Amino acid sequence: MKRVLKYALISLSLAAFAQGAAAGDAAAGESKAGTCVACHGSDGNSPAPNFPKLAGLGEKYLYKQLRDIKSGARPVVEMTGLLDNMSEQDLRDIAAFYDGNAMQLAGAKDIKVRLGSGVETDGLKLGAQVYRAGNLETGVPACTGCHSPTGMGNDPAGYPRLGGQYADYIAKQLRAFRGGERTNDGDQQTMRQVAEHMTDAEITAVANYIAGLN
Repeated sequence: MKRVLKYALISLSLAAFAQGAAAGDAAAGESKAGTCVACHGSDGNSPAPNFPKLAGLGEKYLYKQLRDIKSGARPVVEMTGLLDNMSEQDLRDIAAFYDGNAMQLAGAKDIKVRLGSGVETDGLKLGAQVYRAGNLETGVPACTGCHSPTGMGNDPAGYPRLGGQYADYIAKQLRAFRGGERTNDGDQQTMRQVAEHMTDAEITAVANYIAGLN
């Protein structure tokens, strides 16, 4: 019960993860996003899974990530120096532009994942279970509380859309949070505390499931 209460409080504390209201100009942002196109596509639907889809991700969340990348709070090697000459308004405008576009679904796949016991199980079924119910035994909370049952997130609160994102990218971020390579999830360390209890099988399964949510 204490563990359940702990993660209920963590979900509520995610409000601290959101940073200030973003007031961007999408039209202006389109002209400022030229350096983003090669990796993220002209409309935010990246052509390869090693680069995240930005379309419809959430303006507030996008602005925070751009600001964190610029400041170094979230190191992204591929973006080194790209934002150095951009103002806060530039970042807000780019965030507004990409959020205004529709995300193209990556899509989930029928996969098998290997549990710690060595037994293979249905990856879609496990992914749905983790996303919707978490894992009470190990302290993994459900993803729906912050990212919504359909994966659309909560833009006013700064919780990003996950549904439709590339599975490989989602899995990479969960592993980065679990290993401490990504740390810009706020003072409450919410995503790190969630991911640290997830197994490789759970990460692979939930990432694949999320890719098909809409």
